Amino acid sequence: MGRIRLVFAQLRAKKKKALIPYIMAGDPSLEMTEALVLAIERAGADIVELGVPFSDPIADGPVIQGAAQRSLQAGTSLKKIFTLVRTLRTRTQVPLVLMCYYNSILACGEKQFCHAAVEAGVDGIIVPDLLVDESVGLRKSARALGLDVILLLAPTSTPERVSKVAKASQGFVYYVSLTGVTGAQLAHGYNIQEKVADIRHASQVPVAVGFGISSPSEAADVASIADGVIVGSALVKIIAKPATQSVVLNQVSAFVHDLKQAVG
Repeated sequence: MGRIRLVFAQLRAKKKKALIPYIMAGDPSLEMTEALVLAIERAGADIVELGVPFSDPIADGPVIQGAAQRSLQAGTSLKKIFTLVRTLRTRTQVPLVLMCYYNSILACGEKQFCHAAVEAGVDGIIVPDLLVDESVGLRKSARALGLDVILLLAPTSTPERVSKVAKASQGFVYYVSLTGVTGAQLAHGYNIQEKVADIRHASQVPVAVGFGISSPSEAADVASIADGVIVGSALVKIIAKPATQSVVLNQVSAFVHDLKQAVG
């Protein structure tokens, strides 16, 4: 059983939900990212999502776009991120998921990317600009190596699309709570509960909800519905503050701790 599946199984047995913080790898440096992952885990994170910087991140809002630019300017590359993960694996077994745009995978080659990711210790990948119909080759290569390809659904997804994605996704289904980019306000107008129920009806894979969740109270609301809660932009904002490393680490740890207390 892979790390992601094991975490959800353990949480389910305890009637708890997963907290999945997102940070951009290499923002402001890969050394700081290593420290952040370890601090986030100690603060209660169940799974950590690492962004792979890309020059045209179409799913991301200004906050994460800024983080990607800072990371690229610092010289971050996919190869260096794999090295970071390899180093982290000597210190932690927390599940690590890469959020990676398809161009980065294509440049590496699907099979080569999957091999490198698994060899480094990556547990899953999220590719926001790759449709389920176009992901067959990548999913086949990943499945053979035990790498979870986590697919996304949105409020506008049709029942047919929900069924197809829910059955194909591994690790968990990433439900995007709004029709927009990361960092936008949580869309209370959409019936998240109804959508999550539809996904669960189609598959037994856990459902994690992300986009627009920026406070412990919002995280608690979503956790009452879903199996996991993903928080990204609110954390990236803290990391971007002009403060010392120790101050940022303390602030991030405190925020993650509060989120985990709210999620349960």
